[in-house]
Amino acid sequence: MFEKTSEELHEIGGYNTTVEIKQQPELWLDTLNIYRENLEAIESFLADARAMGEGRLSVVFTGAGTSDYVGDTCAPYLRHAGDTKLYDFKPIATTDIVSAPRDFLNPDEPTVLVSFARSGNSPESLAAVQVAKTFVKNVKFINLTCAPEGKLAVESADDPNALTILIPRANDKGFAMTGSYSCMTLLSTLIFDTASLEQKTAWVEQAAKMGEDVVAREAEIAEFLSGDFNRVTYLGSGSFVGLAQEAQLKILELAHGLVATSWDSCMGYRHGPKSFVDDKTLVFVYMNNDEYTRQYDLDILNEINGDQIAAKTIAIQQDGSTKFDGKAFTFSGFDALPEGYLALPFVMVAQVISLLNSVRVGNTPDTPSPSGTVNRVVKGVTIHPFEA
Repeated sequence: MFEKTSEELHEIGGYNTTVEIKQQPELWLDTLNIYRENLEAIESFLADARAMGEGRLSVVFTGAGTSDYVGDTCAPYLRHAGDTKLYDFKPIATTDIVSAPRDFLNPDEPTVLVSFARSGNSPESLAAVQVAKTFVKNVKFINLTCAPEGKLAVESADDPNALTILIPRANDKGFAMTGSYSCMTLLSTLIFDTASLEQKTAWVEQAAKMGEDVVAREAEIAEFLSGDFNRVTYLGSGSFVGLAQEAQLKILELAHGLVATSWDSCMGYRHGPKSFVDDKTLVFVYMNNDEYTRQYDLDILNEINGDQIAAKTIAIQQDGSTKFDGKAFTFSGFDALPEGYLALPFVMVAQVISLLNSVRVGNTPDTPSPSGTVNRVVKGVTIHPFEA
C-alpha cells in the first residue's frame, strides 16, 4: 500500500488511511514540538489545578471509542512514570461519565478532566465537560484535540479553567483514527511523564525511527495475513491492554465486521475468552519490555502456539534477551523503549494489518461502512439533561 501511487490508492478507496498511517513518525516529532511550545502553559495550568485542594489531584482521561483507548493506553504507564504523589490517573470513557456520572466521578474530589477528541464534535465529548462542570465542585479541563474548528476547542477558548492544546495535522480524514490516536497518546504521556525533556526527546525520536521501520517492512506484515482466517485477537499487558483494544477495533472498523475480533490481557485471556481461538484465528501478542511483565506475555504466546489451536500466533516485540522465537514482527537494533513510547510503533503494526485486511476482504478503508450507519463522527446520540 505504501508504494502505490495516489491514483491507485484513490481507486481502491484507501488514500487517506494509507497516507495517515505512513505520516505518523513525522507527526510524533511535530507533537513533541507542540509539547515544548506549550510547556510553560502546561506547567502553570497544572500548578493552578493542584491548588484546588489537598492530596492527590484526580486526572481523568476521557474520550469515546479510540479516544477512550488513548487513556487506557497511557494511564497504566503513567501510574509509575508520572508523579503519583501529585496525581491519580484514571481512564474513564465519556460514554460512562455522561450516562452514569455518579458511578464514575467524585463530586468532592478536585479533578482535571483530560478530554481526547479527534474532531471535538462528538456529543459525548461536549456533554462530559458539561456534566463534570455540573457535578464536580472543583474541576479544570485539558483538551487535547486535533480540530481547531471543533466545538470542544471553540467552546472552551474563553474558559479560564480550560487549557486546549491542538494537534491539527493529526486530524485524520479517513474513517478510522490512526495518527490522532497515536499523537494524543504521545502528548498526554509527555505532559505527565516525569522523565527529563532530553530523555523524552530521545524516546520520541527513536519511536519515529521505529515507525519508519514499520513502513519499510510492509511486505513482512502482509505475510502474516496470508492463508485462510476470519478471526483476529490482540493481547497485551499493562499499557498494551488498551493498545490491544484499539488494535482489534481497527480490524473491526476497516473490515466492517467481516472479520471477528477479540482482545484481552495476556493473563486474562485464559479465563474464558480464549474460547474465541480456532484454526482460522490470528493471535497477535504485544510483548512488554518490562522483564517481569514480559514473562507473562511469553507464557501466553508459548501456550497458544503449543496448543496449535490458532492459524498463526505472532509476537510484536522488540529484540532482547527474552523473546518469542516463533512468528514475530521484531524491532531490532533499537534501545528498549518504555511502554508509553513503544505503544506508538506497536500500534502502527496493527494499523497496517487492518489496512491490508480491509483491502483483502474487498472493503474501502477510507469509507468502510457501506450502509453509512457507522460514521466518522458519531450521530444519533441524545444527551439528556443532568442535574447534580
